[in-house]
Amino acid sequence: MTTSPTAQAFARRATIRAMLLVLVGAIGVQSSAAIAIGLFDALGVLGTSSVRMVIAAVILLAVFRPALRGRTGREWTGIVLYGVAMAAMNGFLYLSLGSLPLGVATTIDFLGPCLVALAASRRPREGLLAVAALIGVGLIAGFGGPFDPLGLLFAALAGASFGLYTLLAARVGQSEGGLSSVALSVVVAAILMLPFSVPAVPLLQPQHLLPLLASALLGTALAFTVDTMAGRLTSARVLGVFFAFDPVVGTVIGTLFLGQLLTPVAVGGIVLVVAAGAGIVWSAGDRRSR
Repeated sequence: MTTSPTAQAFARRATIRAMLLVLVGAIGVQSSAAIAIGLFDALGVLGTSSVRMVIAAVILLAVFRPALRGRTGREWTGIVLYGVAMAAMNGFLYLSLGSLPLGVATTIDFLGPCLVALAASRRPREGLLAVAALIGVGLIAGFGGPFDPLGLLFAALAGASFGLYTLLAARVGQSEGGLSSVALSVVVAAILMLPFSVPAVPLLQPQHLLPLLASALLGTALAFTVDTMAGRLTSARVLGVFFAFDPVVGTVIGTLFLGQLLTPVAVGGIVLVVAAGAGIVWSAGDRRSR
């Protein structure tokens, strides 16, 4: 079955829009993390992550005003799972940032979308790319610097959550609820993180409010919204490829704004993981399309 030039052009434009949306989201997430790191001493790692989630939930509820009635059980399942993935991804990533450079944490995090795609493939090419990704992780963790093992574990758990998030971003984005469902998912995430946000509230000082608001807007409200919009435009496979922006942007922001200089070996490992991960996700999608 052939595809008309008009349909191909439309698909290409949709993919480019999705790519730009994910890039905006990556910049938002990594900028937000750089801002939030400055609050860890005052509010704690999970306190910072959970309070910004609550702020983002309030913002998205005010903007989208989602209806609770008229949603199917399948839609609610997607909303709740998306919220669980958001909470776990943010919590574990912020725990890893307590002891890892931003570029390293987000590189390990990116393995989640890679492994999701790899699980659906049995071809030797994907196996070789997976080995390349693991070599990249080895370069980062073993030779790129004295990184904390517990931080690496938290980053790996964030990656597992990121894999689920990648699948659900496409599912929720293409559902009838769309962006209003995103708002409800963020509410679910905020509720799950209440055990950490409630104890942090008495610690809040006036000087914390602006960084928290900026972090919530950039890394949660904006990022989750544009990722879901991108999921409406393309598949989870392509979305997973575009999430390779995160390690690159994280490394650049960590270097420029946090002074987190990485060794050439660690930078090489990041490049290898990003390239191998993009290849795994894309190649797995090629197989499904054929």
